[in-house]
Amino acid sequence: MRETTTVRRKVRLRPVRPAGWRWDLLLLAGLVALTVALATGHLFGLDRAVADWADTHRPTVARWTAMILNYLGQGTPLTLVAAGLGVLLALRLRSVRPVLPPVVAFALTYLTIGPLKVWTARPAPSASSKEPFLPPEQTLPLFQHDLPISYAQSYPSGHVANAIVWYGVLALLLAPLLRTFGRRMPPRLVTAVRVVPPLVVFCTTIYLGWHWLTDSVAGLALGLLLDRLLRRVPWDDLPLPGRLRDWDRPFTSYP
Repeated sequence: MRETTTVRRKVRLRPVRPAGWRWDLLLLAGLVALTVALATGHLFGLDRAVADWADTHRPTVARWTAMILNYLGQGTPLTLVAAGLGVLLALRLRSVRPVLPPVVAFALTYLTIGPLKVWTARPAPSASSKEPFLPPEQTLPLFQHDLPISYAQSYPSGHVANAIVWYGVLALLLAPLLRTFGRRMPPRLVTAVRVVPPLVVFCTTIYLGWHWLTDSVAGLALGLLLDRLLRRVPWDDLPLPGRLRDWDRPFTSYP
């Protein structure tokens, strides 16, 4: 009797652009350096100047437009949409693999963004004009753990970080999903999905006074770092349990 064996491809990290781990280290170093600068009282003047400018250049129409556009960065709806696309693609391909990116992305964002917000304990610019009605100078520092958690979760911007991570996941899933319907997603559209919504969220969170400039910069650095980690994962080659052998088809390389 001839024994049959299953040959698996060697699991290798996927390439990212720009290539190299040095860019990841630079993003991490930038986030740490920014946090240290704020913790030692630096950059408060820049944050205050940008927030004051936004306060004096926010007519009603612009404010409502920015509020609507800022919904592009809502973490919960983005999570649900990504999970829904993952499940739909999984059903069409009869593969569990498309569900993995939303699950891993949720775990990464849950374990990083929230804990960082709680640890740094920074109020938003609007904390001086609504509850807890802090003096303007008290809204800038980090580590205000004497405040209720709900009033001190501004740093880093979760909207910006979530937008970068989740639109990256959506771009990853949309291309193969459209191919199952016999359609192609142009590379420029993939890039637009990844870039435009996070850029809009970055600008609107600052303009609305919901985050300091440095909050959004920190969210940008964190989001890009998490996005690069997710893009490296070889989703089609990850080993799965034997019981999922019938639901083991690749999706990123789906023709």
